[in-house]
Amino acid sequence: MTVKLKRVAIYVEEMKRALDFYRVLGLAVPDGADEAHHVDVEQEGIVFAFDMVESVKSVFEGWEDPVGYRTELAFQFSSNEALNEVYRQLTTLGYDGFLEPRDTPWGERYAIIKDPDNNLISLVA
Repeated sequence: MTVKLKRVAIYVEEMKRALDFYRVLGLAVPDGADEAHHVDVEQEGIVFAFDMVESVKSVFEGWEDPVGYRTELAFQFSSNEALNEVYRQLTTLGYDGFLEPRDTPWGERYAIIKDPDNNLISLVA
């Protein structure tokens, strides 16, 4: 048996609001995606998908709103300066910074910001 990761998906309350955040991170979101209920963004062979919560609720029986932080989504930047600049842009736009950029003992520049649906998004360089 062979298994391959097909995609990573997150559930969002408002598609445009979510996609605007991820555009600032540098994802190439397809034209016309802001009103869709499902959006795939492929980047370097990885499919990152967005699904509207209302659509997911119609498929999942017994949907329960998630509680807590269960997954890390980490986005790699080419330099410390690029990471710092994106973090600054996002916080200036009003997104909540969870952990300001800092150098870690393991040698990465690291920050965490909350996306519009309160997912913790790691920024690394």
